[in-house]
Amino acid sequence: MVENSVERGRATRQRLLDAAVALIGEVGWGGVTTRMVAERAGVAPGVVHYHFASVNDLLVEASTAFAGALFGAVAHRLAEQPDIGSGLDWLLGELSGYTGTDPASLLIVEMYLAAGRHPELRDRLRAMIDDFRSHMASWLRVNGHTGDTEAAAVLLAATVDGLVLHHSLDPAMDVAALAVPLRAMLTGQPG
Repeated sequence: MVENSVERGRATRQRLLDAAVALIGEVGWGGVTTRMVAERAGVAPGVVHYHFASVNDLLVEASTAFAGALFGAVAHRLAEQPDIGSGLDWLLGELSGYTGTDPASLLIVEMYLAAGRHPELRDRLRAMIDDFRSHMASWLRVNGHTGDTEAAAVLLAATVDGLVLHHSLDPAMDVAALAVPLRAMLTGQPG
């Protein structure tokens, strides 16, 4: 009986996290309320506060779990690419799917904005970004980047963020077409 209760508690907590992820993108960080999360998760509003001390704690937990999984998946897939050129082609192709209006893009943008107001979120997001950059730097080193791989990784991670933002403002932008100049920046070789 206790195990079923624990499993139900975990399932409820996960429904709350999933509801929060969806709502952040839909109504913005500051627009999410306990009542909205509870309604989306199919629970009474008091259940939210049983699992989380505040709505902000819920949003931090939900968004960082989502972003951590997203960054981890991108880093893993990038590591599978056999060289810098192929990796950039893959990465830019992947970024083409993030329009700025899709749920993942909206959540990440909201996280970045909220991080300026919430120190815990800023610290957790910073740690994720540092880890992502570290994976990128390692991938660049393994694939023969001869310059400052840490600086190149910062540039590449910032480029990823910037392209998602720019693509949201200019949906006609061909993100994949940027491979040639980006490759030149990272390898020092044209095209």
